[in-house]
Amino acid sequence: MIVDHFPLLGLRLTTPRLELRLPSPEELAALAELAAEGIHPPETMPFLVPWTNGTPAEIARGVVQHYWRQLGTWTPQDWSLNLTVLHAGAVVGTQGISGRDLAITRQVGTGSWLGRRHQGQGIGTEMRAAVLHLAFAGLGVQEAVSSAFEDNHASLAVSRKLGYQPDGIERRAIREALVIDHRRRLTRAAWEHHNTTPVTIEGLAPCLPLFGLDPA
Repeated sequence: MIVDHFPLLGLRLTTPRLELRLPSPEELAALAELAAEGIHPPETMPFLVPWTNGTPAEIARGVVQHYWRQLGTWTPQDWSLNLTVLHAGAVVGTQGISGRDLAITRQVGTGSWLGRRHQGQGIGTEMRAAVLHLAFAGLGVQEAVSSAFEDNHASLAVSRKLGYQPDGIERRAIREALVIDHRRRLTRAAWEHHNTTPVTIEGLAPCLPLFGLDPA
């Protein structure tokens, strides 16, 4: 079976409302179509790489290509896992977690997006809590980092709720204008204090070498 050769296909996170895993081809198509419908108001750009510029067809194709690219270039020293998020069986967005030299740095970064019709329901908090559980409880990390532009109030609110602390700013040029990027950092101690979302991890053990970690 293909999961024997690429065990990430068997990795699954579940929370009270959500399931996070790599998508089937049909679910990847649904994710691409969801992005093409819109993620944010057209007058804003919450992403450092403005991948939501373009026609709906270009955006959808970009989602598929990005997904394939991240898996195709995966190494244990430098990886980025983009899990599709399902709510009540429907694709609602994607939650990413990435790391470099994880066995040494013990640090991960996260990034995500939700289809606009699924925003404002607490899903963003729950899906980030899921990958933080994977990071701290499953992969043994010590810190997680994230960032959001100053007008991305939803993302910054999720970080506050989950215990992240300010970690400085970056000055970015987005659409030929200055944007302030607010970095956030979550320590293991803060995660343990704020961790209230029940999360179940399935299929992690055979994936550990792919994350650059010794098998359990």
